[in-house]
Amino acid sequence: MLGAAVPSSAAPDRNDVKESRMTQVIPAPVSVEPDRHGGAFRLESDAAIHADHGARGVGEYLAHVLRPSTGYRLPVTDRKGDISLELGKVGSRLGDEGYELMASGRGVEIKARTARGLFAGVQTLRQLLPAQVESRSVQRGPWTVPAGKIVDYPRFAHRGAMLDVARHFFSPDEVKRYIDQIALYKINTLHLHLADDQGWRIEIKSWPRLATYGGSTEVGGGPGGYYTQDQYRDIVRYAAERQITIIPEIDMPGHTNAALASYAELNCDGVAPPLYTGIEVGFSSLCIDKEITYRFLGDVLRELAALTPGEYLHLGGDEAHATTEPDYVKFFQRVLPMAEALGKKVSGWHDLLKATPSVSAVPQYWGTTPQNDLVAEAVARGNKVVMSPANKAYMDMKYDENTPLGLSWAGFIEVDVAYGWDPGNYLQGVPESAVLGVQAPLWSETLENSDHIEFMAFPRLPAYAELGWSPWSTHDWESFRTRLAAQAPRWTELGIDFYRSPQIPWPE
Repeated sequence: MLGAAVPSSAAPDRNDVKESRMTQVIPAPVSVEPDRHGGAFRLESDAAIHADHGARGVGEYLAHVLRPSTGYRLPVTDRKGDISLELGKVGSRLGDEGYELMASGRGVEIKARTARGLFAGVQTLRQLLPAQVESRSVQRGPWTVPAGKIVDYPRFAHRGAMLDVARHFFSPDEVKRYIDQIALYKINTLHLHLADDQGWRIEIKSWPRLATYGGSTEVGGGPGGYYTQDQYRDIVRYAAERQITIIPEIDMPGHTNAALASYAELNCDGVAPPLYTGIEVGFSSLCIDKEITYRFLGDVLRELAALTPGEYLHLGGDEAHATTEPDYVKFFQRVLPMAEALGKKVSGWHDLLKATPSVSAVPQYWGTTPQNDLVAEAVARGNKVVMSPANKAYMDMKYDENTPLGLSWAGFIEVDVAYGWDPGNYLQGVPESAVLGVQAPLWSETLENSDHIEFMAFPRLPAYAELGWSPWSTHDWESFRTRLAAQAPRWTELGIDFYRSPQIPWPE
C-alpha cells in the first residue's frame, strides 16, 4: 500500500524538531530541496520495499533496520513498493557512491548507479525517519519522512575510521558494533590496527605463536585475545555488507614487541623479550639484517592478503626509533615489493615516505603541523594522501582536561576542533586533488570496551564523516552543531554512550 500523505498542518510527531529532518542530515548533502508544500510520506504496516536486481542486499539491510521498531513485515520484492531502491538511473556526476532521494506522499525513491550509492541513500533515509526507528523493540510511530528531494555524492573517495585492537583487544561483536555505527555516517573504510608491542590480534597459521602467545595480553595486563582467520573473514564480510572496506595494518619495523616475544629467532640476539603491557613507544624493532625477518613478513603478508579482498595492506612504519634511518630504508626496500607482489597497494603512516615507495602507495599523514616536506615531495611525485593530523583527527585525544579517558599528547580535541579544519587545504604543498580522503584514528591505550569507544567517537566521528563527504561549501559550524544535537535521540535509541559536549545544544 502507498503511504498516505501527511498535510503540512498535521501535528508533529514526537521526534519532530524545529527544522524539518530533511535539513538535518549528517553528513550535509550536496543539495536539499524540502517540498515547498510540506507534507510527508507515511510508512504503513503493509508497506513493502522494492529492490532492483543487484540491490537486494541493500533492501534486506534496510528492512533489517526498520522491522524491529515498526513491527512491520516489510517484505523486499522486485515488484512496486512504498520504498523503492533503483539502480542505474542517475547522472554520472553522482559517481559510484552518490544517490538521489525523492520523498512524497506516494512513497520514497532512492536511485543510484551502484549498490554503494543506494546504501548511502539508505543511511540518509534513516535520518529522515523519527529517531525511534533505531529502537530494537516495537515503537508507536508514526513513521513519516518529510517530502522533498536530496541529491548527494561524496567529496573524497576515502572516508575512514581506524580502530586499534592491539593495545586493548575488542571482540568480533564489538568491532561489528562499531562498523554499524560508522556506516550510519557514510564511512567507507575501517582500518584495523592488528599488531603492536602490546598484542598480536590476527591468527597466522604459519606462525601460530603470534596469536596464541603474542595475543595473550594487552595494556594493563588483561587477557588480550585474537581473531581466528574465520572470525576475521566474518568481520570483513560484515563490513562489506555495509559497504565498508577493511584495511588491515601490521605495524613494522617498530611496534613489534608482541612478535619478537613470540619468536626468539626474530631478534638480532636470538633472545625473546618479555611480553609488554605498558604504553611507551619506539623501543622495538625487527632485525633488519636477518633473512628470517623477510621470510616471516612474507608469510604474514601472504596470509593477510588472502584474507583481505580490499586493495590495501597497511604496513605501519611509524615511530621506528630503534631502527636507524639507513636500516629503515633498507627494510622497506625489501618489504614494499613483497606486498605489491601479492597484488596489493601499500598504505602506511607518512614516515614510510622515507623509503620512497611507489606512487601507488598511500601515506597517511598523522603529524601535528600543516607542513611536511616528505609528504609534499611525495605528492609532487604523484602519491595521494589520507589526512589524519593527530591534533585534529585523533579521537583518542581528550575533549578537555577533565575527560576521564584518552591521552593529550597532541592536545585537546573538542567538537569544534574536530570540525574546524579542511582536509583538502590543510598541508602546504598538498592540493585537494592530491587528498584521497580523511581518516579518524581511535587508539586504545585507555579504552577497554564499546562504551569507551563510543564515548570518544561520539560526537566527533560525525564531524570527520562530514569533512570527508560533504562539499566544503556546506561547511558551517552553527549549522553542524544544531544538526549534531538532533542526532542525540537517535544515539540514545542505538544505545551509544556519547559525550555530551557543552559546545552542542543537546535536547533536554
